[in-house]
Amino acid sequence: MSAREILLSHPNSLFIGGKWIAPSTSKTVQVLDSATEEQVLETAEANVDDVDRAVAAARASFDGGAWSGLKPVERAAYLREISAAVRRRQKEFANAWSLESGILYSRAQAVGDIITGVLNRAADLADTFTFEEPHRSITGMKATLVREPVGVVAAIIPWNGPAPLTAYKLGSALLAGCTMVIKMSPEAPAAGYLFAEIFEEIGLPAGVANVIVADREASQALVADNRVDKIAFTGSTAAGRSIASACGQRIARYTLELGGKSPAIILDDFDIETAARTIGGGVSSLTGQVCHSLTRIIVPRRRQEQMVEAVSAYFATLKIGDQFDPASDVGPLSTGKHRETVERYIEIGKAEGARLAYGGGRPNELNRGYYVEPTLFADVDNRSTIGQEEIFGPVLAVIPVENEEEAVQIANDSIFGLNASIFTNDGDRFRHLARRLRSGTVGQNASRTDVSIGFGGFKQSGIGREGGVEGLLAYLESKVVVTDQPIEEVAG
Repeated sequence: MSAREILLSHPNSLFIGGKWIAPSTSKTVQVLDSATEEQVLETAEANVDDVDRAVAAARASFDGGAWSGLKPVERAAYLREISAAVRRRQKEFANAWSLESGILYSRAQAVGDIITGVLNRAADLADTFTFEEPHRSITGMKATLVREPVGVVAAIIPWNGPAPLTAYKLGSALLAGCTMVIKMSPEAPAAGYLFAEIFEEIGLPAGVANVIVADREASQALVADNRVDKIAFTGSTAAGRSIASACGQRIARYTLELGGKSPAIILDDFDIETAARTIGGGVSSLTGQVCHSLTRIIVPRRRQEQMVEAVSAYFATLKIGDQFDPASDVGPLSTGKHRETVERYIEIGKAEGARLAYGGGRPNELNRGYYVEPTLFADVDNRSTIGQEEIFGPVLAVIPVENEEEAVQIANDSIFGLNASIFTNDGDRFRHLARRLRSGTVGQNASRTDVSIGFGGFKQSGIGREGGVEGLLAYLESKVVVTDQPIEEVAG
């Protein structure tokens, strides 16, 4: 297959109840190559009726008990089969990710390792996680704490990392014994179809995982459906607020992995050039379209100009170009609409008085594709729009501070709390300051998020965690079962 094509077996269908079925309408979604702006894929789009069918299939599968009734090790065996199939098709996943989201193909090729790692680690928990825990009740009776699947899960997947983000939810949900409706973004549906083909190939029981592509109206119907026990959402904080509100109306469970405005605090003992290369290199990761990107550089005022010069010099070495060109360091943004959003923020930054130190426009030599230059602002007021709002692009803000105490205050002065880093060679100093930051992850001298342990945020960066034991717990309900047998009688 060509790198610039996405080949799917049933692009005009939806995967519901273990079968490829025709959608209720002829409405479709079109996917454009982020670099060429040419169409590379057209798929079916689900409407409210299709959502109803997908939820019904997941509900019937869960209520029938065939999946939740399996032992965790048996469910884990399916996860390992999915993992092995992804490995065989990793080039297809990589091509789709690059075409839809603009990620450099040199980086997208790791998608097979990412997905298989996620699914295999989830499967490993079948042997180590305690699903049934013996207890002695307060009255001395034999009791058991049982962790059971929450039920039907609606997994709502964003466009920036569709395959890995599907895997995070899929691994935990299926191991827990849940059934799923996986709702893919219209901007990036291919990974969902590839997973569905794999579900069919390995014989995943009908209705356990259903895959649809839907836009806002159908998505809202999915969130509001009383048959859905839990929403697992990754996306913007604005959309997360809406989902939380809808779930609150019916007391549905939910986990939200939302936006970020992650700070990088540069302490006085750390080399500026090293920090500049590390932080500036983040724009090469999906062109900054990453929720945990370090986008606020908090630096001592006396070192601000040195930092601005170092980041600008680093940006000047980066080649902007086609995501499939091995020489490219920065690829395109995902869509023309998103490029307009990033450009709007750049104009707001200039209008509000920040100093544009580097970039800010479209590359002159690229007359098609959704490209924006790596951009750096200096003298940024942390309370300004570009200091507070998530831009989701290759735009960094340097914020000068007077001392370490102000640096911590500025870092925490945000509605977000997803990720943070502290650049210092002093381990004790790092650990002390890390505990003061209101953030789901804090790394030393780099962005060091780790989904194998748990990923998620404080404040409006989300609720709950993904990955590891913390992520698995979000798909389980705790039940206490108390017998009428005294512990002594059982022991005897």
